[in-house]
Amino acid sequence: MENQPYIELKNIHKTFPGVYALKDVSLSVYPGEVHALVGENGAGKSTLIKVMAGYHACDRGEYLIEGESARIQNPNDAIKAGISVVYQELNIVDSLSVAENIFFGRLPKSSFGRVIWKRLYQDTQKILDRIGLDIDPKRKAGFLSVAQKQMIEVARSISMEPKVIVMDEPTSALAPVEIETILKVIEKLKEQDVGILYISHKLDEVLRISSRITVLRDGEFIQCLQTKETNESQLINLMVGRSMDEMYRRKSCARNEIALKVSNLSTDKVCDISFYVKEGEIVGFSGLMGAGRTELAKGIFGEDEREKGIIEICGNVLDKNSKVKAVEMGMGFIPENRKDEGILPNLTVKENTTISSISSCSERGVISRTEERKLTDEMIKSLHIKAAGQNRLIVNLSGGNQQKVLLARWLAKKNLKVLIVDEPTRGIDVGAKHEIYTLLDELVKTGLAVVIMSSEMQEILGVCDRIYVMRSGRIVDEYSAQEATSEKLLSSAI
Repeated sequence: MENQPYIELKNIHKTFPGVYALKDVSLSVYPGEVHALVGENGAGKSTLIKVMAGYHACDRGEYLIEGESARIQNPNDAIKAGISVVYQELNIVDSLSVAENIFFGRLPKSSFGRVIWKRLYQDTQKILDRIGLDIDPKRKAGFLSVAQKQMIEVARSISMEPKVIVMDEPTSALAPVEIETILKVIEKLKEQDVGILYISHKLDEVLRISSRITVLRDGEFIQCLQTKETNESQLINLMVGRSMDEMYRRKSCARNEIALKVSNLSTDKVCDISFYVKEGEIVGFSGLMGAGRTELAKGIFGEDEREKGIIEICGNVLDKNSKVKAVEMGMGFIPENRKDEGILPNLTVKENTTISSISSCSERGVISRTEERKLTDEMIKSLHIKAAGQNRLIVNLSGGNQQKVLLARWLAKKNLKVLIVDEPTRGIDVGAKHEIYTLLDELVKTGLAVVIMSSEMQEILGVCDRIYVMRSGRIVDEYSAQEATSEKLLSSAI
């Protein structure tokens, strides 16, 4: 690491109407360094990235490039200065080739305006070789995996010859094997003296690949630590002001009555599944990627066609392949893919909250807007949803608050008996995780039965009363909370 940082932000302040987004925040990135930026949703990470990338001008503070004051007034200025950003949301055009995606808007052309395809593919191959990515430049992006598309985003950044790359949650939707690919590329970039600003909620990754870690909380700089001198518990404490043990502390409140009973359920993706969930119980499903957790959740709710088997809710048999009947009988389902299958992005917080319970706000087919607002207010207050009004579009909320709105959607129903939650805390920060766990704990105390599908071992071990392990679309083991250990779950999964 060189003595002088390539980029340095000093004492940055940024306000929006009614919000002090950044207050006296400082951060630097050296050539060949991975500097991690962590904090809860709403801590100011995104705003700081946008200041660095030229989307926002700071109200006060200094922006330095190689020790000299820099005028970064827009994204093009940042790119010219060697600052590139790989955002969490993929911006890949499936119908275009890998090469066209990497050089989108910058295709090499002749003096007659024709694309020089040979040079395009050659230039693309050089970049792919640089990061060790074995993909045909002519391959259509639509045939790539999510991890490969993420790598194409990185390759696009590299094609601009950056000195610093900002990576915003690059592994949030990836499987463990795919994550390794991303991390190996980061190591290659370090060797080439490219500085990396790495933003992630996955603290194990942060501790593994970074040399320094900056913590933000509520828009303020808390501390910059040497990675080798800190640990996950200390980071969580700095981020949210409480210890890790507090996140997973709950007592079982399971009752004797069975709320959900599944007998010999088979779909085209899971086989002969039988289990039960009592009222007031949290039951978890663990397993490796592809084990069938999500497919089981969809099979129970009726998203996937049930080939055979019986599902009972509080003793009443659920009709085959009927989501409508499942909802009527008191079942709710929060899918793994919050963005594409959960939220309704073009609708407001209010509309997303009441869509499953609109009948309770209606009389003779006419919706009472007053009742709808009242119900939404109740949900916002009880679930501590942070939103600038119930008419705000849900896409403008943080991931944790979007997840709370999805919870509110089902809790607003008066007859909810069973709630299935697939990856309840994927892509949200540790503070929001604690709030989600607290909410689930409060819900089961009222007698609600909760089913959790999760790939996070600590989550499964920490919040569930019983745990089923899946492998190849089947249940292979069952453990009580007292019996379960990470070693046992992993052994069963493998």
